[in-house]
Amino acid sequence: MGRNRVVIVGGGFAGYHAAKQLAENTRPDETEIILVNPTDYFLYLPLLPEVASGILDPRAITVSLPGTLPAVRLVLGEVDRIDPEAGYLTYTDAEDNTGSVNFDRLILAAGSVNKLLPIPGLATHGHGFRGVPEALYFRDHVTRQIELAAATNDQAERDARCTFVVVGAGYTGTEIAAQGPDFTRILAERHPELRDQEIRWKLLDVAPRVLPGLDRRLSSTATEVLRERGVELLTETSISEATESGVTLDSGQQVATRSLIWCVGVRPDPLVQSLGLETTEGRITVDATLTVPGYPHVFACGDAAAVPDRANPGQLTAMTAQHATRQGRLAGSNVLASLRGERLDEYRHRDLGFVVDLGARKAAANPLHIPLSGFTAKAVTRGYHLMAMPKNRLRVAIDWLLEATTKRQCVQLGLVRSGTVPLDTSSPELPNLRGEQEAQSSART
Repeated sequence: MGRNRVVIVGGGFAGYHAAKQLAENTRPDETEIILVNPTDYFLYLPLLPEVASGILDPRAITVSLPGTLPAVRLVLGEVDRIDPEAGYLTYTDAEDNTGSVNFDRLILAAGSVNKLLPIPGLATHGHGFRGVPEALYFRDHVTRQIELAAATNDQAERDARCTFVVVGAGYTGTEIAAQGPDFTRILAERHPELRDQEIRWKLLDVAPRVLPGLDRRLSSTATEVLRERGVELLTETSISEATESGVTLDSGQQVATRSLIWCVGVRPDPLVQSLGLETTEGRITVDATLTVPGYPHVFACGDAAAVPDRANPGQLTAMTAQHATRQGRLAGSNVLASLRGERLDEYRHRDLGFVVDLGARKAAANPLHIPLSGFTAKAVTRGYHLMAMPKNRLRVAIDWLLEATTKRQCVQLGLVRSGTVPLDTSSPELPNLRGEQEAQSSART
């Protein structure tokens, strides 16, 4: 019968682990595996805030796809169109060349993008956090603001450049707000002009507390750490407008700033809506085996898939790395089972808890639902990340050691905002502004 071709769309947590599962459990003469992805690396997204604050080198959290998946053929490109009935897809690479790939089985693991709400000026003046280009640009931007603040004699301008507003107190927003003050303090210490300058970090969320999707004890731990570091917490608050000179809070208050960091959740990749497949809450509808109804040769997993949460009947699994990793492995196993005429397994999971890195020696964690804080939580958090990373563990550990024993390197790389770091990646019409923010305020991880 010849080899069967399995094509995987997306190289994030779900796509990477689906490819790995397939490669480890089939022979090259039985199955050809193709992974279509716009980059040649898997990004370990939970540690992106540490790249943004200069703790980790970006190469430490980017895992080579061809280097770690030698049995998988990598096709660099963005998928444009998928015809599940005819069994092929088309893509465009970084140099605008187009191509097509046929498949016998398809795994849709396209992931997610920034969730942008219809706030005037947000797309122009906000900074997102979904990839390495955004993190590196943000690191340059913060460094630049401190250096420009030191260079001016205008106190109002200096105050604005030393004010940083983070919207969204979920995982990413909380981690950025927790690590930001230490980063800007290190930057400011190099400039005698800023010796008496107040550097302000504000964390906003429409929810009544930070980390609203987690246990209240974890939220309390994070709140205590944030307040210790001088972060101003504005709960039940968001912004109504963003301009070059600042933001307007929904209370009408004006905040002068040059730095708006947008961390209000994510939504499925726009590819999902273009497929013509049935969706649930904007994600591809699948059954418990991750199969797309009506297309037994098509599977979907991760953030792009509406996977039923059997632990919470009537709900979907959250868009987190834990679920994406497990679903990716199951998708890989079920694809092989379908090719071999075997029974497909259903998705089941057990919540292992959550970890939130709060910078310095602080973290909040509840492994196996045991709440931890302080140094113990920090050790558990870092240990979890090292275990969860497919590769590069030594590089990450060395960067953490250097951070603890040497001075952090803080220089501008000269990066400018471009099409590689867009914030505007979502649909233009989202009518329920506050409701959407509440729904997305704690997405990630």
